[in-house]
Amino acid sequence: MSSSQIAEALGAVRPSVEFAVSGWSIDSRTTEPGDCFFALRGDRDGHDYVATAFERGAAAAVVERDVPGAAGPLLQVGDTLEALTKLGAAARLQWGGTVIGVTGSAGKTSTKDAVAELVGTAFPTGRTIGNLNNHLGVPLSILRLPAEKKVAVLEMGMNHAGEIRGLARIARPSIGVITNAGWAHGENFPDGIDGVARAKRELIEELPADGVAVLNADDRRVRNFANIHAGRSILYGFAEDAEVRAENVKLSEAGATFRTLGVEFESRLAGRHGVSNVLAAISAARALGIDAASLREAVRALRPGHMRGERLERNGVTLINDCYNANPEAMRSMLELLAGIPARRHIAVLGEMLELGPEAEALHRGIGKFAAEQGIYAVIGIRGAARFTVDEAVRAGTSVSAAYFFSTPEEAGDFIRDFVQPGDAVLFKGSRGVQVEKALARAFPVNNDQGEGH
Repeated sequence: MSSSQIAEALGAVRPSVEFAVSGWSIDSRTTEPGDCFFALRGDRDGHDYVATAFERGAAAAVVERDVPGAAGPLLQVGDTLEALTKLGAAARLQWGGTVIGVTGSAGKTSTKDAVAELVGTAFPTGRTIGNLNNHLGVPLSILRLPAEKKVAVLEMGMNHAGEIRGLARIARPSIGVITNAGWAHGENFPDGIDGVARAKRELIEELPADGVAVLNADDRRVRNFANIHAGRSILYGFAEDAEVRAENVKLSEAGATFRTLGVEFESRLAGRHGVSNVLAAISAARALGIDAASLREAVRALRPGHMRGERLERNGVTLINDCYNANPEAMRSMLELLAGIPARRHIAVLGEMLELGPEAEALHRGIGKFAAEQGIYAVIGIRGAARFTVDEAVRAGTSVSAAYFFSTPEEAGDFIRDFVQPGDAVLFKGSRGVQVEKALARAFPVNNDQGEGH
């Protein structure tokens, strides 16, 4: 974008020096030549890093006040965060392609990636990189979208009511995908999961009348969103009335096979939740008129993302690295997956689930009971409320000699290193803040000469 285009979109004073911008940055450490740097205020004041951004080659900076000695042009605005939002919205209108919004309490990043891969078989498709899914990430993702793309798959996260509505008004999706409504961020909603569901529903409420809602038929709250959408709704899942329904499902440690829309599929995404994510992607492609039969190879090529169900083999032990995040629904799905892996012993290393509010103890206890019912041999809890998971597993039948709690992932890793034996299968999962991956790394250090074994 040219300096005049940016200034016009922001309502800022046009700088005296003309410049062109080829990228966008909110972090001076990753600013690249040609970027426009936004000096955001947060835990740190971005204005303190404007000089660094210019040293790294920034073409310009958007600021709220003068920065003495700045080595490049400044665009001064009243609020830099509002400016980022405004510019993202302007870029979205200028681009004019199709946006698919993806949200949900669990699985939204994996689903976003699957949607992008499948839709990309028919249209040039961009996507949110990583999980840049908030009030900063969504406008940045739009600004960074290559102009030649015809479709953008944008992940939308939230931790309070109204956030997804705001993101949808920037991105203007015509297709909305909701994976589920669970207890993630439940602490911010006094009415619990019903409040979370209403916040997710904002994506559907913001769709145009001719938009398409892609909804998980297996989630009671989500499937009911079809009742408030004037346009077309596509239900997907295992439910009998789902339009995109999984049939003849066979799960294995290597993934799954299933049939839907008359087509047989093979997927490397393991577990029922992996199948559900693929069904959501097939449904989004269907909304764009892509025939299911043309997607077989793309589905077969899908791979789990980093720390999202990665399968590793170390010293005769099967490891499932699902450490990226956790909530009760995702915990249950992964415990089912663990229980189905042929192994000498099944061991669950479960970190605390954060942001669950007043229901935290009951939800953690529910996971412990479920693990025992699945026949998990050992339950190892890490940090805080995970103690309740371990306690309840014992009450539900897990041996006291196979139930352990540790305050840190490092302590857990030291124990696991000696506890696990060849032939075992071990699941590592917990909320991002617990960093359960440190337990995995401590118990099974990687030989850098060999790299990761998959």
